[in-house]
Amino acid sequence: MFEFLLPDLGEGIHEGEILRWHVTVGDFIQEDEPLVDVETDKAAVTIPSPKSGMVTSLTGTPGDVVHTGQVICALQVSGEPHVAASVTAEAGTSAHVPAEAGVGAPPSSSAQTTSHCGSAGPGAKGPIPAAPATRRLARELGVELALVTPTGPAGRVTPDDVKAHAQRGSAPAPAPSPAPVVPSAPAAITPPTSTPLPPAPPPTTAAIPFLEIAALPDFSAEGPIEKIPFRSIRRRVARKMVTSMILVPHVAHMDEADVTDLEALRLAQRDRYQHDSGVRLNLMAFVMRAVARGLQEWPELNASLDPVREELILKRYVNLGFAADTERGLVVPVIRDAHHKSVLALARETATLAIAARDGSLEAADMRGGTFTITNIGPLGGTAMVPTINYPEVAILGMAQVREKPVVRDGAIVARKILPLTLAFDHRVADGAQAARFMTTLIRRLEDPASLLIEA
Repeated sequence: MFEFLLPDLGEGIHEGEILRWHVTVGDFIQEDEPLVDVETDKAAVTIPSPKSGMVTSLTGTPGDVVHTGQVICALQVSGEPHVAASVTAEAGTSAHVPAEAGVGAPPSSSAQTTSHCGSAGPGAKGPIPAAPATRRLARELGVELALVTPTGPAGRVTPDDVKAHAQRGSAPAPAPSPAPVVPSAPAAITPPTSTPLPPAPPPTTAAIPFLEIAALPDFSAEGPIEKIPFRSIRRRVARKMVTSMILVPHVAHMDEADVTDLEALRLAQRDRYQHDSGVRLNLMAFVMRAVARGLQEWPELNASLDPVREELILKRYVNLGFAADTERGLVVPVIRDAHHKSVLALARETATLAIAARDGSLEAADMRGGTFTITNIGPLGGTAMVPTINYPEVAILGMAQVREKPVVRDGAIVARKILPLTLAFDHRVADGAQAARFMTTLIRRLEDPASLLIEA
């Protein structure tokens, strides 16, 4: 009997929600054929079968959460003894989390299982449940896993556990109590040697004054309710938004761009390019081009602030993220090296990534490395918005709906197409004057679309 353990999904992810099983109990599956679709905080992934064999048990149903190292499937593999397989194995041992009682267990009671029921930590014996990335981190920090107190599911050691243990271990040891003075014969007096002071301990996380999360009232006492698990991408978004709003002092600068000429150019060229190359020119591509140029002139908005080292990291490349609304929640695909790409290339890549986001085929790598994010609620309506910064970035641009508005031009009231824009930025790294200058250059480019095509 071959037990397949949920492998390490990378990116610090320790659990996933089952979306779909590609097999049922009794099916025969070939090696590398799709076994199960699992959705993590980052993206949906399809996990293939590591062996060929008959499926004897499956752990969980769609909607259930499984953890890294947990048995998710058992296969009857011809000619092989029982073995538990997982990428968490190291030095010939398997470190995994046993399946829930009655779920995922082999149907035969005579099957031998390898289960580590005790939790890891000080005094633990046997293999320590930990992912390869966690073990590698422990080796780099010189931490003995057996001495780490675990906080992960079923006694797993997490990377945060290793880091916390390393910080405690690196703290300077208390000075020993002075030995009692015993009178003795006079001796030569030696001047004391100078001992360097130990390094200061790393800063600790400060508590938020007056913050107290109270339990919610029983809403069912007032009427019918429905409870929906808050998981996967929606939970990831919630965590990032809370982190951003707590850590980053947000400031919003609002302005408007007259995109009448830009829209005329876009509409005149849209059908041609869609016919020739299959690319539909959209307003977002022009805004991306203008933003990428502006970020090269104002790099403090294309940065990240390291509060521990007290360093501002200016990124000399521009990777633009754009918010994509999907059935599973908000995701942010990233267009790399946007400052080197034309309007047409930006439109093509935006469309490709947006389709992948909607159909669930977007990979985690497609959402990494962003330096600045653009969110557009225009297709849905809205006169203005104040977006939340996509931490650890320091700024985000929000686009609202383009509308015809009466404006004054050369003393006359005329109808023009106006795009509302909001730049939310981290007030720790930029001031209002810098934000205003960035927006001024952005609007100038949008109001003069020829500059977007001429500028290299």
